[in-house]
Amino acid sequence: MKRDELRRQTCIIIRKDGEYLVGTVLYSRDLRWSHSAFDAWRTRDREAARRVARITGGVLVLFNPIIGKTRDMER
Repeated sequence: MKRDELRRQTCIIIRKDGEYLVGTVLYSRDLRWSHSAFDAWRTRDREAARRVARITGGVLVLFNPIIGKTRDMER
């Protein structure tokens, strides 16, 4: 797989207390978390991710689902 293809798959996810933000519970404002990064809400929009991290108290994490690797982003 080409390096550019791997880069295009890289996204930003939110982690807090060892769990990853999945989203909200249907018909509720309660947040849903998972131990798996593969379940996480994904975005490539850095500003949107920062807003969500600020609201939830989480941290930004780069995630590539193709190779299954995560890396903390600098704040």
